[in-house]
Amino acid sequence: MLRKAMLLFGISILQINCVAQNVTERIKLNQVGYYTVGPKIAVVTGDSTGNLFFITSTNLRDTFFSGKLSKTRTSAYSSTKTRIADFSSFNKKGSYVIFIPGLGHSYVFRIDDGVYHEVATATLKGFYYIRASMPLTPSFAGKWHRSVGHADTGVLIHPSAASEQRPGGTIISSPGGWYDAGDYNKYIVNSGITMGTLLSAYEDFIPYFETLKTNIPESSDRVPDILNEAVYNLRWMLTMQDPNDGGVYHKCTNAVFDGMVMPGVTKAHRYVVQKSTAAALDFAAVTAQAARVISKFEKAFPRLADSCLHAAAFAWQWAVKNPAVIYSQREINPKFDPDITTGEYGDRRFTDEWLWAAAELFSTTKSRVYYDTVASRMRDPVSLPSWGNVAMLGYYTFIRSSMALPAYSSMVVSQMKDSVLHMANDFVSKSMSNAFATVMGQSVRDFIWGSNAVAANEGILLLNAYIISKDKKYLNGAVTNLDYLLGRNATGYCFVTGIGSKSPMHPHHRPSEADGIVEPVPGLLAGGPNPGKQDGCNYPFSEPETAYLDDVCSYASNEIAINWNAPVVYLANALEALSSKLKR
Repeated sequence: MLRKAMLLFGISILQINCVAQNVTERIKLNQVGYYTVGPKIAVVTGDSTGNLFFITSTNLRDTFFSGKLSKTRTSAYSSTKTRIADFSSFNKKGSYVIFIPGLGHSYVFRIDDGVYHEVATATLKGFYYIRASMPLTPSFAGKWHRSVGHADTGVLIHPSAASEQRPGGTIISSPGGWYDAGDYNKYIVNSGITMGTLLSAYEDFIPYFETLKTNIPESSDRVPDILNEAVYNLRWMLTMQDPNDGGVYHKCTNAVFDGMVMPGVTKAHRYVVQKSTAAALDFAAVTAQAARVISKFEKAFPRLADSCLHAAAFAWQWAVKNPAVIYSQREINPKFDPDITTGEYGDRRFTDEWLWAAAELFSTTKSRVYYDTVASRMRDPVSLPSWGNVAMLGYYTFIRSSMALPAYSSMVVSQMKDSVLHMANDFVSKSMSNAFATVMGQSVRDFIWGSNAVAANEGILLLNAYIISKDKKYLNGAVTNLDYLLGRNATGYCFVTGIGSKSPMHPHHRPSEADGIVEPVPGLLAGGPNPGKQDGCNYPFSEPETAYLDDVCSYASNEIAINWNAPVVYLANALEALSSKLKR
């Protein structure tokens, strides 16, 4: 009777207020929606006197659920005040809004099975839109079709990369791959973590990815689309290894960044620059993992797995001989012309790269020499993956491969599992006291350049904790971070282009700015709040969790990047694969 009375009360309020009420951005929620069975939380920001919220039809005429808002919380990382609207017990499929009397209603959201399928496929398809060296045709790219850009068949050896066999000015071919971020260059180090994340997604959820199609040119073959996409970048990476000594060039780049033009317009010379230890080890890790993954697709990729394994061992050998070669433009530019001023990815600490490369090589070859390197690095601190700290990728691989590894590796595997679970427990224990009830945002350190990748990588760690333990608290915790990325955050943005009701329209991404199309290229994750504001743009807010600007000028908060897109691909697709395991 009480529930019926509350629903009738809600209906009467709606009849009085529905004409005057509009969409309010004070209701922050996952703008895509929620699984039928699973947690469902929205957040109301600002001061509010009412205590009730209602789930209604999109036209506000029918009320299906009513609930009570939580007590007010104050965020630790902005002046935002919040109240939580929890409707996890409401499981009826459909499209709805949240209505709050006197405030308004939310954006439309869905409750359904497979509700994140669109996000999962769009973020993976995002990699197709940033392919270099090939035209994007209307049948696959729609209105974002474009001509070929940067064929990269006539790339120059920069003097910093010169050798006796390949002196400066030598022309090599280095086509393919993905444009790294908002610019048109291609970087081995950032491809490392990106490829590792995508290949790991496939290894963790093989049956799911075997049926996922994203409408790319290769979708009609028998290879999963995620692997076809990864192989497109893998073939470029293989061109970046010097066949004479096994070293790997740090990047393929212009001397300076291109302007805000389409990729087919720029005609600047392209260079491969100095070899580096970070590049060699990231390359070794990726090619060793790729050799393992694609070996069962020999018919589609003849001898590619063998080539990858040879390349991985060759790069490892180069790194053993050259264990401390740092890529630094500050050091090479005074010595060589032309100066290189594009993205540096200048890692100066390689312990994490040694662990990851050794972990992938050992998991593929079972050679003891690689295991010994992993074991020797187990006292090193480990953190969420980033381009400059990739050790956790080695942990994930050892844990995933544990049943196929020699028995003597069991103690190391156990240590790795303990580390993952310890971090995951810390994340989930604090999430419900967070102002937005998400794992993301428990520390001011979460809000860095590329903060949205922090949210996605936290989600991946929680999913690995779930795979280890089967404890659904980790799975539910991962959902909170996808909620964060899709709108349940202090900015109110769904950070994936082309998804949700309020998503970035002006990312720092040259094709999106220069193509003359109103909507940006879809399926790309914007960087997210960054109080560092290194771009010098005029941000409307400066507090850590609100320091975001949807403007092309804002490369510090609104750029896109492959190492940010890859973890959201993993997170969204993994949740789709595991959605039947969710519960409140």
